[in-house]
Amino acid sequence: VQLQASGGGLVQAGGSLRLSCAASGRTFSTYVMGWFRQTPGKEREFVAAIGRYGSRTYYGDSVKGRFTISRDNIKNTVSLQMNSVSPEDSAVYYCAAGNVPRGEYYYWGQGTQVTVSS
Repeated sequence: VQLQASGGGLVQAGGSLRLSCAASGRTFSTYVMGWFRQTPGKEREFVAAIGRYGSRTYYGDSVKGRFTISRDNIKNTVSLQMNSVSPEDSAVYYCAAGNVPRGEYYYWGQGTQVTVSS
């Protein structure tokens, strides 16, 4: 599966941003989908994941209560709604496809930059 992330940009602290990830192929619904983020010099951080049918979601502690992950298995998309953002949320965000929410992910998108100004 090929993944294409979009929706990044510049947003003020306290604002909102919605990231989207479009997947190619007919097997999208067979994958757990996740969002990760990374800043220079830091390890990649788990942000959120969603089960194959969208009924179960998982969040990293730093975004719990502020971010919401969702998916549309008809449109082959997964989204990340980011609310109440802070400068600490600035990073390159990647979508990924795998089999286990907090396990290994096999396919990765190219990343989209999110910058939060204070």
